[in-house]
Amino acid sequence: MRKNFGSKTWLYPMPVLIVAAYDEQGVPNAMNAAWGGIYTDNTIGICLAEEHKTTRNILATKVFTVSVATVQHLAACDYLGLVSGDKVPNKLQRAGFHIVASPTVHAPLIEELPMTLECEMVSYDLESNHLVARIVNISADEAILTDGKIDITKLRPITYDSVSHQYYEITTPVGKAFGAGKILME
Repeated sequence: MRKNFGSKTWLYPMPVLIVAAYDEQGVPNAMNAAWGGIYTDNTIGICLAEEHKTTRNILATKVFTVSVATVQHLAACDYLGLVSGDKVPNKLQRAGFHIVASPTVHAPLIEELPMTLECEMVSYDLESNHLVARIVNISADEAILTDGKIDITKLRPITYDSVSHQYYEITTPVGKAFGAGKILME
C-alpha cells in the first residue's frame, strides 16, 4: 500500500549547489541552493527566489558559477544558506572560502569546492523563480580526477533530503549504467 503526500519538493538525490555571482561592483556572493539540476544537454535549471542577493547579482550580470557542495566543506556550504549576503557581506570569507575569477565567465570560483559549472543566464521567470542557464564550462580540481575524469568518490558530493532536512554523502556504486539491465534483455 502507498501513502499519498500531495505536492512536495521531494526528489532523490537532490544536489546541493553553491551558486556564486559578482554584484555590479565586483563583490562576490554565494548561496546554497537545493532545487536544481541538469535541464537539457547543455543547460542547468535552478529555482532561485528573486529576493536573494545572489539572484539579484545574476540578474544584473547574467553570469554565475555553480559548485557542487562536498562532505569536506559541509558546514561552510550549509552556512551559505543560513545567512544573507545583504546582512553578512563577507559571508564567503567567514565561511573560509577563497575566491578566484572564472576563466570563462565573469563570475567567482570558490577554490575549495573542486567541481564547478560556469554558466551564462538564458532566462529567468519571475513567477516561478526558475532560472535556466547555459553551461559554458565545467572545471574540476585535478585532486578529484582519476584517469582524467571526475571521480565521485574523490569529489564526495552531498545530497539534501528535504523530508528529514539532512545531508547525505553519495559515493557507493551499486550497478553499471547501461549494463545492469541487460540481464532482462535475454
